[in-house]
Amino acid sequence: MTSNVSTQAQQAHTPEPTHVPLGIDPSVSSSLANPDVTEETAPDMIETVEQSDPLDSPHPVPWNWVLTTQAELAASDTVGLRYYRSQSLISPDGQYAAYSRISMQGQPEFYRSRVTSVMFLEDLQTGDLQTLTASSPLSDNPLVSNEDADMPGTFAILLPVSWSPSSDRLLARQFEGLFSTSFASDYAVIWDRQKNRTYTVAPEPIDYTHAVLLGWSQTHPDQVLFRVGELGEERWPVLSVDFQGETNLAFDDEPIVYGQVVNQVWTGPQARW
Repeated sequence: MTSNVSTQAQQAHTPEPTHVPLGIDPSVSSSLANPDVTEETAPDMIETVEQSDPLDSPHPVPWNWVLTTQAELAASDTVGLRYYRSQSLISPDGQYAAYSRISMQGQPEFYRSRVTSVMFLEDLQTGDLQTLTASSPLSDNPLVSNEDADMPGTFAILLPVSWSPSSDRLLARQFEGLFSTSFASDYAVIWDRQKNRTYTVAPEPIDYTHAVLLGWSQTHPDQVLFRVGELGEERWPVLSVDFQGETNLAFDDEPIVYGQVVNQVWTGPQARW
């Protein structure tokens, strides 16, 4: 990272995002069905409503569903496992679909609930299915021991954001943090099709508490853009980050995303952890 990023950050800025507290919204009403419904029949598996986002991201996570699920469990004083199915993001060449399954192990107390996710990458020509995971601090990877990710009160939501124009790279948003706190931030998860390798990157730690993934850089297609700042600040600079995490201020740059978003119901077998 260039040495003058912190100084120049006072000049490059975007408006501060609207903050939504990471807790239960008392106005949220319950709309979920029997807590014993299975993963294949749960009516809350498909994204059907416009979502709010705790960091006012242009690529929102299903936070309404999280709050509604938590409100139901708190009202009934029960525990339960719920699933949510994201929309599919189809690659520009039509060969791949990326989508996520989000799991909530809910408790009556928000600080004891836990949200994890797995992102699927499906080859629409062959039917081959693989899973992608982040390597961020709270990511849920069954192949890697991570005591922090196993703690109650954590959430780690991975959602596809954009393909590259040539469909050789996939960009996803890893949103993670702790319930009932203001601790939350984004990581970029990038899958390289040619190398079949996944990278997890975020802006290098300067003076910010929250990073919001925006999309690919238009100026440098091999980099991604983040908006960063602290709650209460008016100026949030935009930073560019490459695959190795090198961070620079992004002047006169705009984010861009590619791919077609569609709703598809899971009807067949699914990969499982």
